[in-house]
Amino acid sequence: MWKWEAEGDAKAVIVMIHGAMEHHQRYGWLIEMWRSSGFHVIMGDLPGQGMTTRANRGHINSFDEYIIEVKEWLQAAYDFDLPVFLLGHSMGGLVAIRMLQEERFELAGVILSSPCLGLVSSPSKMLDMLSHGINMIMPTLRMPSGLTVEMATRNEDVRAVDLNDPLYITKVSIRWYRELVAAMELAFESMDKVQDVPTLLIQGADDRIVDKRSVKEWFNHAPLSEKRYKEWPKCYHEVFNEPEREEVFDYALDFVMSQLKAIGYIY
Repeated sequence: MWKWEAEGDAKAVIVMIHGAMEHHQRYGWLIEMWRSSGFHVIMGDLPGQGMTTRANRGHINSFDEYIIEVKEWLQAAYDFDLPVFLLGHSMGGLVAIRMLQEERFELAGVILSSPCLGLVSSPSKMLDMLSHGINMIMPTLRMPSGLTVEMATRNEDVRAVDLNDPLYITKVSIRWYRELVAAMELAFESMDKVQDVPTLLIQGADDRIVDKRSVKEWFNHAPLSEKRYKEWPKCYHEVFNEPEREEVFDYALDFVMSQLKAIGYIY
């Protein structure tokens, strides 16, 4: 994991979880925005992604590997003795949801960015059925993800960098896919177990990767006493990379500041 400390006195700590196929280095702009706004930031690369490994890229044995990793990031955040916020993008948002369903954490708030609660394009029913059998005998078999940088964002600068990014994953294992599907199902099945933490969910209206209908369904039924849903017109999947990203950040910052005021940490 990596830590970026705030300029001057810090207000809180933001623990960020990246999405599938990517890594922490893609979040340089967002990290700097939080840091320059007075927040420490903690982030790492999830197992099988980024700089964590070269041998098992795009593969996990269990979705719990992600949860175990992020728990270590949270423990590092608690060392600052400041309020802690959890921000998860896409699959990282799904990781955050599953964590809050399985355990209880000291959090001032949660930000979910286009959380992976359903896919716009899924394998055919036949391929999905076959994946169950392949998962038993060849779980590490890798297949193209079917995702492109053009599907993720309208930001041409980000697209250009991603096209030449050696850490960007293009293939995932059968086991990874089955674990992702199982985690999405559990996110709905364990809805009543989610920890009641103030939550902001921000979603791109023109998301080409995550099915926003599934996102809305989960949000509408989540038993959270304080929750906000904000959909950004024209935006693709990566709302913090879109041309409107400064507006998106300001909205997220307003949520964080309002929570800090609510708990009496700032006035």
